[in-house]
Amino acid sequence: MGAYIARRILITLPLLLAVSFLTFLLISFSPVEPAEVILRAQEVPLITDELIERTNEELGLDKPFIIQYFHWLISSLQLDFGNSYVKNEPVWNLVGPAFINTFKLTVASTIVIIIFSVLIGVICAVNERKMVDRWMRTILFVFTATPSYLLGAVCIYLFSVKLDLLPTSGMEGVESYILPVLVTSLGYIGIYFRNIRSAMINNLNEDYVLYGRASGLSEYTITWHILRNSLQVAVSIFCMAIPLILGGTVVIENVFAWPGLGSLSIGAILNRDFPIIQAYVLIVAVAFVIFNMISDILNAMLNPRIRNDS
Repeated sequence: MGAYIARRILITLPLLLAVSFLTFLLISFSPVEPAEVILRAQEVPLITDELIERTNEELGLDKPFIIQYFHWLISSLQLDFGNSYVKNEPVWNLVGPAFINTFKLTVASTIVIIIFSVLIGVICAVNERKMVDRWMRTILFVFTATPSYLLGAVCIYLFSVKLDLLPTSGMEGVESYILPVLVTSLGYIGIYFRNIRSAMINNLNEDYVLYGRASGLSEYTITWHILRNSLQVAVSIFCMAIPLILGGTVVIENVFAWPGLGSLSIGAILNRDFPIIQAYVLIVAVAFVIFNMISDILNAMLNPRIRNDS
């Protein structure tokens, strides 16, 4: 197992390097001069070519691309993403707190997704093609197909405006988590419960289930064994749920005024604040790579054939 983990880490390292390079390359395609963004943020009345050139020299943007990249990479490894072009503050001072807020929302949503995806998946699998299975699939399909901004607006109107039960925005107190977590979770539950349901149904037709029933085992015991054997599918999808939510909360955070990475990145994109955009893209991309590696390692632990084949 140790050899398999070492191989996965060795494969991941060059992938992380490629991700960082593409992240840096992405900003270089922008037609807007970073120096011009900075000077406009400083409200310089007259922006000349000489002033732009001097600002580029101060930022090190006059150096060859590969030199700029390695300087940025070394600094990024130390969580130094430079200064915000617009706010003139260290990027990490802005991204760090926003990342923590988004991570809190991500963890809370992931817990809800895991619990209800497994629960509903099991209920639908053991009641395949019955009324409860059809109703569950229909209702969750509607939630999955509904855009998150529309679902968020409906929840705000219902629970905050009409019933006055929950706050509409911010993150003060536990109750402020309920609506963002609910709206974030519903779409993912509608997707992931189907994976659990399919894995359970496939296992229901295995020989060991027929043998268990013939031996007089209770349905609860049989269902528990089926769920354990379906765990490999669950591990894969739930590991990847974390980076998906982490990078997909932009709309939710703007609907509920959640002070996280999504809100920060939208502001950075509108203001062309490239260092913040780079930090956001890099964090989300690295999260995808790392959690994909974790998913592979956990699957190898659950299924020895995977690590033996590799």
